[in-house]
Amino acid sequence: MTIELPDARGRLRTYEPRTEPFAPATGAPFTSRTVFSAAHVVADPYADTTPDSPAAVDWDATLAFRRHLWSHGLGVAEAMDTAQRGMGLDWAGAAELIRRSAAEAKAVGGRIACGVGTDQIASGTLAEVRAAYEEQLALVEESGAQAILMASRALASAAKSPDDYLEVYGHLLRQAAEPVILHWLGPMFDPALEGYWGSSDLDAATDTFLEVIAAHPDKIDGIKVSLLDAGREVALRCRLPQGVRCYTGDDFHYPELIAGDEQGFSHALLGIFDPLGPLAAEAVRVLDTGNTDGFRALLDPTVELSRHLFQAPTRFYKTGVVFLAWLAGHQSHFAMVGGLQSARSLPHLARAYELADGLGLFPDPKLAEDRMRTLLHLYGVTP
Repeated sequence: MTIELPDARGRLRTYEPRTEPFAPATGAPFTSRTVFSAAHVVADPYADTTPDSPAAVDWDATLAFRRHLWSHGLGVAEAMDTAQRGMGLDWAGAAELIRRSAAEAKAVGGRIACGVGTDQIASGTLAEVRAAYEEQLALVEESGAQAILMASRALASAAKSPDDYLEVYGHLLRQAAEPVILHWLGPMFDPALEGYWGSSDLDAATDTFLEVIAAHPDKIDGIKVSLLDAGREVALRCRLPQGVRCYTGDDFHYPELIAGDEQGFSHALLGIFDPLGPLAAEAVRVLDTGNTDGFRALLDPTVELSRHLFQAPTRFYKTGVVFLAWLAGHQSHFAMVGGLQSARSLPHLARAYELADGLGLFPDPKLAEDRMRTLLHLYGVTP
């Protein structure tokens, strides 16, 4: 059986779906790398919402997907960019997501780290930005989760110099109860973060970032870097204080960064590990045995899919992630908070299906094929 898939010019090409999925082996917890998947949220498709209304979340399906990730040994990075934080999911929704997911993690023994930001305010003074961060940090710590200090749109707007970043982050790190993960999200993911750390010059911004870390190494478990620049990440991780980890957020170069070299390696906190969960977990277990070639053989073929999902405008990668979760049977519908299921074209989604199917990511290939056919029919594609 074949399926006709459209390209960007409306031409149809014939694709033959695979019949057997990739079957990962179950295994012990990871030993060589710490790995988080930044997880998406499942919208409630029956809620009476508009693009400007608060997010309506299907909590049962959202938590079930987190259990799926934990079952493969992955940690969950919660309420992050992949969960549409600031793109449909407001602070009230994120707070509820953090509470529910942290409780679920405790119940099943899963590892969880949660995003701490300032999205309860659109803008404000430095004092108001600090207060917003403090409110979120307190909630995450009370939930029992590890904190991820995310980049703040409000801070990017309020800060006038690198010293403002040093002051705000220093204040937060001094009061953090446990070591946190510092998150540097590049403007390709969020244009409002242009010039973060006080400069659009990445070398100058890196120096300020490292100054924050050097002043508080005991309060920083690691850093999460999402700049899509492998060379910059390698140079940065070589400058980290002893004991501070680098968690790659580079969805273009993650196999080589996680594999590492003689100077070191990166751990992982990745949005692409949402759809790649079982395959990524299998690859890391192979790496745990010291088999770097086997790790790369499993993970390198996934980069084409990741680059496709994260192509510009990168911030809309969430649409492809949720689409693949629907095809894989992790949710019953292809709807997103904020209506962002419309943020990618049909040819883009068709190519995502083709690449994901080729990797064996769908537990039930026939279900994925049937759902892809349904979408094509809705768009008026008739072979």
